[in-house]
Amino acid sequence: MANTTKHDLIADVSKCTGLTQADTKIVVEELLETIAAILEDGKNIEIRGFGTFYTKVRKPRPARNPKTGEVVPLFKRIVPLFKYSSELKKRV
Repeated sequence: MANTTKHDLIADVSKCTGLTQADTKIVVEELLETIAAILEDGKNIEIRGFGTFYTKVRKPRPARNPKTGEVVPLFKRIVPLFKYSSELKKRV
């Protein structure tokens, strides 16, 4: 099963809405940029019936380089996450 790319998403939305692919591309890219900017600010995004985008702080910990076996430190970091809604889970 192949992955859906951003180009595929733009084509599908364009077909459904009747907008040109150029207009749809602007909308999709702006939506993704807005989601990224909101997550950068440390806020959550809840889309009812779909899910929640949020960030989480990961603690520092030692890790191992699988190629060399060398122990390397992983520093404290913030990672983006997605939690699906129960409605989306039922659909999938």
